[in-house]
Amino acid sequence: MKLNVTLSPSGVHTDLVGSVGWNVWGELFSASDDQSVRKWNAAGEPEGVVCTLDCFFTDLMWYPVSSKKNQAGGTDVFAVACTDGSFKIVTRQGRMERSVDAHRGACISLRWSYDGTALATAGEDGHVKIWSRNGMLRSTLAQCESPVYCIVWGWDSDSLCYCSGSQVTICSIQSTAKSISWKAHDGVVLKVDWSPINHYVITGGEDCKYKVWDGYGRLLYQSAPLDYVVTSVAWCPSGEMFAVGSFDSLQLCDRMGWAYSKSHQKSGSVMAISWTADGTQTERRRERGARAR
Repeated sequence: MKLNVTLSPSGVHTDLVGSVGWNVWGELFSASDDQSVRKWNAAGEPEGVVCTLDCFFTDLMWYPVSSKKNQAGGTDVFAVACTDGSFKIVTRQGRMERSVDAHRGACISLRWSYDGTALATAGEDGHVKIWSRNGMLRSTLAQCESPVYCIVWGWDSDSLCYCSGSQVTICSIQSTAKSISWKAHDGVVLKVDWSPINHYVITGGEDCKYKVWDGYGRLLYQSAPLDYVVTSVAWCPSGEMFAVGSFDSLQLCDRMGWAYSKSHQKSGSVMAISWTADGTQTERRRERGARAR
């Protein structure tokens, strides 16, 4: 297994690109600090600006491919999280459908549930919130003392995994269920992902390590320290491998954490990773605004 890296034209975005996401039509959307969302085709060619909003983006996610509504073609929308504390639901054509003030401070991370019935957000205020498809607040699931940098749904859309400080927590959206929490890294945990196939959790932190855990918080693998902070992690949809991003580097690992392949490019930090639905391509977004696959 080897990474085949293709660099996109530089200068398409004029500032940091913090988030990316594939849709069901094989189009990639990227959100940048130049306040634009752009579309790219599967060959890596830019296809223009989708929309320009008066905000800075921290995360982007398309409405889930597996959703029944999406299969019916009724919800071709994506959600973006913003530094002003809001999230916005935007159509494929670039029309803003809804804007919701969600957090005090930045809204850092958001994720649609796999069944498409709920949207989870996490913020600089340490809150984890659950919203309806139309942006109505359902519940505040957690209130942490420090910012929550990343969240991800469990395979059944009934539980969430999130990271705050050095801790990782798995909790049910049902208030009566007991949560699981553990210290995952020596520094702040920046990214977490939870495979719906093998149910393993991967984390990346400021201690320059990435780790693999089972669904009960038991450590299965930890890497040797990388040269720089781990800024992104993402499972392949098949659950057979995952990608890890850091400064000037991207590596592909098997499900137990051993590295298949590494790529080093003069590209800055890999801020976000997004896989295609078939798992054959992964997009990484770099702080200088270019694209690689």
